[in-house]
Amino acid sequence: MPPLPRLVRRLAPVARLPRGVATLQAATLLVAACAAGPARPPSPSPAVFPTPLVIAHRGASGHRPEHTLEAYALAVAMGADFIEPDLVITRDGVLVARHENEIGGTTDVADRFPARRRTALIDGTPVTGWFTEDFTLAELRTLRARERLAFRSHAHDGLYAIPTFDEVLALADSLGRRRGRPVGVYPETKHPTYFRGIGLPLEPPLLAALRARGLDRADAPVFIQSFEVGNLQALRRETRVPLVLLLAGGEVPFDRRLVGDLRTGADWVTPAALREVAGFADAVGVNTRMLVGAAPEAAPTTLVRDAHAAGLKVHAWTLRPEGVFLPPRYRGDPLAEVRELAALGVDGLFGDYPDQLVRGLGRE
Repeated sequence: MPPLPRLVRRLAPVARLPRGVATLQAATLLVAACAAGPARPPSPSPAVFPTPLVIAHRGASGHRPEHTLEAYALAVAMGADFIEPDLVITRDGVLVARHENEIGGTTDVADRFPARRRTALIDGTPVTGWFTEDFTLAELRTLRARERLAFRSHAHDGLYAIPTFDEVLALADSLGRRRGRPVGVYPETKHPTYFRGIGLPLEPPLLAALRARGLDRADAPVFIQSFEVGNLQALRRETRVPLVLLLAGGEVPFDRRLVGDLRTGADWVTPAALREVAGFADAVGVNTRMLVGAAPEAAPTTLVRDAHAAGLKVHAWTLRPEGVFLPPRYRGDPLAEVRELAALGVDGLFGDYPDQLVRGLGRE
């Protein structure tokens, strides 16, 4: 595999990648390096990580367009323990990293394929746009990523490609070897019921990719996460990789809704329900406000204690410093949120700015 240290240094927090041919060449080299197989078989030794984990939400997505190899590499340079690729699938059955299968807001697809716009029913909701399942991987290769949020920098729009899951795994392997400790990967299966319903299930290619790299084991530096219960229950029968049930307080998991189980995220974190979750998952990934309210006077909940009593880890999502996201209880100090959640005993923190998580945890 080609050496990457110089490129990783260019992706460090103080760097600003220039526009133009040089940047595109660097991105091309990174993709080529990550498409290759691992240089040697992974070590069978279990990965050792600090607690709480620093989980780079969609990569260093506060600094670079989300779900790009460049965002993931920058997150590792900033000290992230895990990088998080959300997984959707192409028409020809290849897993790619996008937060949603609708990619109109995160790529230039509208400019390149205007006629592909349509409306699809995703988890019971009509969505209009452009969908990965309507494109082959070769077609998606022609697209470039864009920053999703208007109030973040758009300096890197149009520079980076959409990576495959295999490329994300290869990048994690390569960067882990270079820094001397593993880079964990934390994939999320997006809309698994929907994709299964159109004949493109996510789970088989996900497990095949992990097995190809020796990562289908209980002590692998991998978590598989989902907002659905059924696919985690099915995965539990197929793999020993740690599984994570994602929960939001007022939301009902889509697949449970289909069978008449209307328990919300809040219902799934009672002591009895957490014991049920422990039968098919190893952790819960919960919205930060399920741990402590937004108001300055709000008291922490007992969720961390209750989950630990059930044998589950707790990973909190998503820490973001911008005023539109940061609760008033922290009075404009995003590091205060990091410190409070760490003090509550969470086992992992998802953040768009992994450098801020590292700083808040005193790991600089």
